[in-house]
Amino acid sequence: MILSRVSAVKTAIAFAALVAGLAGLFCLGLASGSVAIPLREAIGSICGRAAADPVWDHILWQIRLPRCLTAVLAGAALALSGLEMQTLFRNPLAGPYSMGISSGATLGVALAVLAGALAGPGLPTALGLPGMTALGSLGAQAGVAGSAVIGAALVMLLVLAVSRRVRSNSTLLILGLMFGQMTGALVSVLQAFSSSEQIRAFTFWTFGSYAGVTWAQLPVLAAAVLAGVAMAAVCAKPLNALLLGWTYARSLGVPIQGLRVLLLASTSLLAGAVTAFCGPVAFLGLAVPHLCRGLFRTADHRILIPACLLLGASLSLASDLVSRLPGADRALPLNAVTALIGAPVVIWVLLRRPAPRDD
Repeated sequence: MILSRVSAVKTAIAFAALVAGLAGLFCLGLASGSVAIPLREAIGSICGRAAADPVWDHILWQIRLPRCLTAVLAGAALALSGLEMQTLFRNPLAGPYSMGISSGATLGVALAVLAGALAGPGLPTALGLPGMTALGSLGAQAGVAGSAVIGAALVMLLVLAVSRRVRSNSTLLILGLMFGQMTGALVSVLQAFSSSEQIRAFTFWTFGSYAGVTWAQLPVLAAAVLAGVAMAAVCAKPLNALLLGWTYARSLGVPIQGLRVLLLASTSLLAGAVTAFCGPVAFLGLAVPHLCRGLFRTADHRILIPACLLLGASLSLASDLVSRLPGADRALPLNAVTALIGAPVVIWVLLRRPAPRDD
């Protein structure tokens, strides 16, 4: 009983630290950038008090607040989708990027780019690139997100189908990477038929960025992420049973087929929507679940799901802060920053494995 109470107190402290860290990074994200804004002024403006300089209000409300909210949604979504995939495939190296899910979403967006090149203008604006004309149709924005979700779902279905016949984690991971290579090849072919404007828009989109998401696009992204999170929350207990294998979960009465469909829908929504609006952001989905397991020292998804949401959002904000290089006029590609954060975690996971076994 005493140990249980101590564990509960430690968990509460860890969650409080994550919430405080997320709040602090969010405020820093509002204050930092090429135009330095005092932290007190930034917080006051968001709370409804006019800033000392009217330009600061415009920067905060039209540029930095949407960007920070996008970073929170994207980081939480990618971290949660990575947790779901690692449990579903029982593979510590599974994630939206490593298993080809993000590549499938990229293919969906590339198909939309080609359709825009053939049917007329409009799609580059849906990618949210700075300097592009704002897209007025909410249906067009949802269409781009839908293309990414469908692409992610198709690749996820392929990986699920293969996982039923392949027992080796290493083989499954290699197959996921091959699916990613195949979709990448198809994207290259599609680019050959696109105009220079579409190619430029798509190339910048692949670098990853939270800067292009506008207030008009945020509801679409938020709706997809919230739907994916709700599905994952429903699956928390079945995912705990799944840790001991499909046979054990089935013996407990877990509806395996329904669980697979729900996890497929959740992962595809989370990874697909983020990829559509922010580009193929790598490593967050792979690294954050491992960091949460190490921080809380548990495999209970009732704890890991909210932990991944908070830590994923925090690391996403931190990556965005680093990519902006406060005080500079240019930004680093977001994917470069997330790789510097996530790659060491992957190396750590590989080095701490007890034996080079595939099962």
